[in-house]
Amino acid sequence: MKKKKITDHLVFRLLIAVTIGVILGVFVEQGLMQIISTIKYVLGQLIFYSVPLVIIGFIAPSITKLQEKASKLLGQAVSIAYLSSVGAAMFSILAGSLIIPYLHITEETKALRELPEIIFKLDIPPIMPVMSALVLALFVGLAAAWTKAEKVASLLDEIQAMILKLVEKIIIPILPFFIATTFAELAYEGTITEHLPVFLTVIILVLVGHFIWLTVLYSIAGLISGENPLEVVKHYLPAYLTAVGTMSSAATLPVSLKSAGKSKVLDKEITNFAIPLGATIHLCGSVLTETFFVMVISKVLYGSVPPLATMFLFALLLGIFAIGAPGVPGGTVMASLGLVTGILGFDQTGVGLVLTIFAIQDSFGTACNITGDGAIALMLSGLNKKR
Repeated sequence: MKKKKITDHLVFRLLIAVTIGVILGVFVEQGLMQIISTIKYVLGQLIFYSVPLVIIGFIAPSITKLQEKASKLLGQAVSIAYLSSVGAAMFSILAGSLIIPYLHITEETKALRELPEIIFKLDIPPIMPVMSALVLALFVGLAAAWTKAEKVASLLDEIQAMILKLVEKIIIPILPFFIATTFAELAYEGTITEHLPVFLTVIILVLVGHFIWLTVLYSIAGLISGENPLEVVKHYLPAYLTAVGTMSSAATLPVSLKSAGKSKVLDKEITNFAIPLGATIHLCGSVLTETFFVMVISKVLYGSVPPLATMFLFALLLGIFAIGAPGVPGGTVMASLGLVTGILGFDQTGVGLVLTIFAIQDSFGTACNITGDGAIALMLSGLNKKR
């Protein structure tokens, strides 16, 4: 297998894009800034157009597959993964409500330069609203599973493969350009220099949040199983480091299975079931990260954190989106862009910031997800001891 060069990694390309964008924003004049803003608008239209397609392409087939393999153990695993993701989001909301007011986020915008008007608008409206896409995906997936519609299930699998290719071949490649133009605008206005310390602080806070949530997960797993969770955690360092290096749950899976297999308190059959499934549907670290980021970005760009009721709705839906997220770097945030725009009302600049900051630390979110799978395996081992 050909080894990946550093230039092939999405994070590296995004960091380069951020750097180029900031340099352009600081030094370019108004005329060139008009061109940059126009490019950003067009690329943003393409990304937003893909959102309903991603929702339908991943949520519906995921529901169909889960229902087809319906069993008590699977139901337990999916429920725990969903509750873990939603719990991580709720923890992030609580932490954000307590911490963000003390981050010294400047709300004064008088000193910022105004962006020039774009040269032209190429509008590409999505085929349907975000919530319509979500409800359609849920209805189609459930109906296909309940009626055992094999042809529809097969068609949904093909649609999922097609959408994944669109994401890999079109959306992911244009992301660095969209990010570069976004940061060029932010640097041109002056927002970046004003808030850079805040963004760096937030990344550190999120990493601390990962370890707190893993502690919560393993503590609950210990109570459910009656076993010492340290007997699982102590084997997970190789898997954690592998996830940091690969940014991929799938690439880390062999190491995760080996790490979990060394534990004396995990049931082997349950482990061989729970770890691969968790790598697909359990994204607590990514959900925690995105929830905290959107609260901070909302405060920076729009002057206030979204209302608690809005954030709770965002968290409940984000748990569903995480289960069906595509298995690509940044898959969680890509799948949930509809929530960021539809529920939180973010514009293109907000989406660009979410994508960038999320992608920069995505490897640590993946490591948290992978390590949390050990806690799920321990919970399932405890719940099914008698069997």
